[in-house]
Order: sequence, then C-alpha cells, then structure tokens
Amino acid sequence: MMFESMYRRLSELFPEMVQWRRHFHMNPELSFMEEKTPATIAEYLTQLGVEVRTGVGGRGVVGIIRGGKPGKTVGIRADFDALAIQDEKDVDYKSQVPGVMHACGHDAHTATLLAVAKVLVENKEELHGNVVLIHQFAEEIAPGGALPMIEDGCLDGVDAIFGTHLWSSHPVGEIGYRTGPIMAAADKFTIEIKGRGGHGAAPHETIDSIVVGTALVQNLQQIISRRINPLKPAVLTVASFHAGDAFNVIADSASIIGTVRTFDPEVQDLIIQEMERVIKTTCEGAGAQYTFVYDKGYPAVCNHPEETALLARSAAQVVPAEHVKEMEPIMGGEDFAYYLQKVPGTFFFTGAGNPDKGATYPHHHPKFDIDEQAMLTAAKVLITAAVNYLHEKDSKAAVASVN
Repeated sequence: MMFESMYRRLSELFPEMVQWRRHFHMNPELSFMEEKTPATIAEYLTQLGVEVRTGVGGRGVVGIIRGGKPGKTVGIRADFDALAIQDEKDVDYKSQVPGVMHACGHDAHTATLLAVAKVLVENKEELHGNVVLIHQFAEEIAPGGALPMIEDGCLDGVDAIFGTHLWSSHPVGEIGYRTGPIMAAADKFTIEIKGRGGHGAAPHETIDSIVVGTALVQNLQQIISRRINPLKPAVLTVASFHAGDAFNVIADSASIIGTVRTFDPEVQDLIIQEMERVIKTTCEGAGAQYTFVYDKGYPAVCNHPEETALLARSAAQVVPAEHVKEMEPIMGGEDFAYYLQKVPGTFFFTGAGNPDKGATYPHHHPKFDIDEQAMLTAAKVLITAAVNYLHEKDSKAAVASVN
C-alpha cells in the first residue's frame, strides 16, 4: 500500500516535474558555472523541510530526509549541468541561453529527484532509515563534480547509492541495468607534433607535420586491432586533427586530440604504454619532435551485484518485467563511478526515447529531447529501490538480532 500511494502521488506531481524540467531546460548552466540552478534546488528542498547543505564540493547541493524509524541510509544522485551546444529544437521550452542547452537530460534528472524528495518527505515517518539527496554539478567535464562532493562529505553515513540516466536510445517505459561494468573509463589525449615548415613546392626541405600526423593516426589504430585482447573492449578515437592554414605552405606543427575508452585498468595502462611507443617511433622515424599528454578521466562505472539485483526487482514493481532488461555496457563515461568506488550501489538507464514525441536524437545533439513520461518512470523506480533497500536492510537486521 505504501508504494501504491507514493506512485499515485508521483503521478499527481508529474505536471510539476514537467514544469521543473522545462524551467531548467530554458535556463541551462555550464559545468562549474552553475549558480542559479543549485540555488533553486536548495530553496525548493528547504521549503519542503529537508536539511540542506549548499556549496558541497563547490556547487553541489545535498539534502537529508530523516526517516521516522531507525535504519540504514541510502543516497540518490542527480546531476544538473548543461552543455555548450546551441539548442535547435522548435519547442516553447527551448533554451534561452545562446550556445548552451541541456542536451543530455540532466534537467530531467534534477526534476525527477525534486519530485522524489517531495514524496519521501511526505512519507518520512514510514521510512526505516534516511535518504540523502545528492544534486551534483559538473558531470559533463572532467574532473567533474562527484569527486569534490565526496571529498566534502556527501557520502558520509551513506550505506548505498542509486542513480539513473534518462536515455533517448532506449524506448520510454524500459529500464536497462547491468551488474559489473556498465560504462567505460573516459580518457583524453593530446599529441603535438613539431616538424619543420616550408614552401609547398619544396617538401624535401621540410619535415611535414601533416604527413607525420596522418601516419600516426593510422598507426595508433593498430593498438586496438593488434595489441589489445579482442575479448576486452577498448576504443581509441582521434577526434581532432589541426595543422596548417595555407594551400602552399607545409605546416611545421600539427595537433591531434582524442579519447580512449576502456573497462579494464590493465588494458588502459597497456594502451598508454603502446601509445607512447607508437608516437615515439613514428615521429622520430620522420625526424619530428613531439609532446604527448594523457589525461585519465572518469573510471569505469562498475555496479555492485546485490544493489543491482535489488534495482532490477524494484524496477519490475514499476514496469512490466519484460521491460526490465540486462543491457550491454556502453563506452560512454560517467563520474557516478566515483560514488560506486566508495559505497555499494548501482547506476541504471531509464528509457526516454519516443519517435511520436520527437525524442529520437542522440545525447549531445542540438535537437536532443526526451519523452517526459520517462521522468515519472525514473521517479517511481528510484523511490522503490530506495525504500526497498531501507526496509530490506531493516528486516535483515531485525532477523539477525533475533538469531
């Protein structure tokens, strides 16, 4: 009966969720520049009677809902930063900030958690333990907001954590979960090649940085295809190559930027080692100099078995069991990984795609949108998982004390 009443209340709050989501969508703020968004979140939670900490780790907001009965403490996390992308949707809630938009669903994550907070506050006397609401800044750009928030105590006393990503590539009404690695470590590399420029008519007098760079791009691809065990997923992508600005001048330098995605730290280390070797031999063989900078980003998101199983059971209380699917891991990155390194928990995907509502574009696309009904699904699953965790842990503790 408790879940039925909470689901009914969430359905009543759905118009408010939509209103919040569209407010944040129209007023996006970039990573590490969020000011109005956390202030709005903190004000709303305070009005609900939630204990609120602001400025957590920099710009984060943490709320604590203390249950009426003793028990464990569970955390729920939502991120709220936007991206440097021009909103190209033709909707009345289009971003009002030029060059900035919520192109990844963080506006909906925030609106979802605000509704969850309201329902949990209204039912706090029935809770066997506490709920910590973690509203995180700066997920989109490493080093991200999770780590400084953790260092500032957002997980103090938290026994487990849950989080979700509304996902436009999955149909609305579907929940995707996975035990173990579900998202990859996301790293960045920069290579600067220094050759010797000259006239395009006299290439023999130069060290052509473009020729060296193109050879290097080809050679780097062989690391994945020939040096990494094919049973261990890895991606090496050169995403940017800049050199020269005139048709008749051989460029003296070239800049290459890209990303590496892995799940296994040993594979990650091997790729770094092999990149060093390939860059050195390719450049030195042509007489060029180079600099190589490798920045490790977020680690892989690795879900814990017990909490993931609980999440799957909880999701099946909300949507038909056949819509709760164990998914393949994806190579995208997420700093939710840091929370899972500190406490057990799980990160799952809530389907938000719907062609009938124009929610077909991928994340980080200028026309990205979601079926807002996904927020209601996410809210129900998050509440169910949190309450099940608290009450199951309380029941197990009671049995243990009797035994």
